[in-house]
Amino acid sequence: MKANNLHGEFTGPAEVRIVRTLPGPIERIWDYLTDPEKRSRWFAGGPMELRKGGKLTLKFRHKDLAPDETPPEDHKKHHDPGHSMDGIITRCEPPRVLAFTFGNTGDCEAIFELTPQGADVLLVVTHRARGEDIPYMADFGAGWHTHLALLIAILEGAPRPPFWPVHTRLRAEYEELRIAAQKP
Repeated sequence: MKANNLHGEFTGPAEVRIVRTLPGPIERIWDYLTDPEKRSRWFAGGPMELRKGGKLTLKFRHKDLAPDETPPEDHKKHHDPGHSMDGIITRCEPPRVLAFTFGNTGDCEAIFELTPQGADVLLVVTHRARGEDIPYMADFGAGWHTHLALLIAILEGAPRPPFWPVHTRLRAEYEELRIAAQKP
């Protein structure tokens, strides 16, 4: 699906939004967001209490996503041995909306909105951070874009796309988009 390659949009200085169309049904996509084993195949594993106010732990180990790739220096800890982040579920409306905070102070929130569209599901991912002019938002945009490409490949039964080379290229592209979005 060609639109699944489009860049996300910076809808604010600390917010990026990415839209993808996934092969459904919606319950299948919900499982890939909430089941730790399935989520670990495209993003991060870890337990999740599926209720508003529930706790979650995101366990990142990108070596499992890109076993034959060498990560950029600033992402080696994400690759191997990996690391964990705790968060809180801020919205849980199965199977349509999941949102959670994560990071050291819970200053980031990821919101997943699912809408059935025939046999497909429209997924809107919004990543928000507290603050203004946050330079690392380009990294989040590139990260979600790359992770969602993995999810799409899994759902379509396609070969795993490269991770780190794509993420590195997209980080530069998202940085340009972030700067352009701030211009009046």
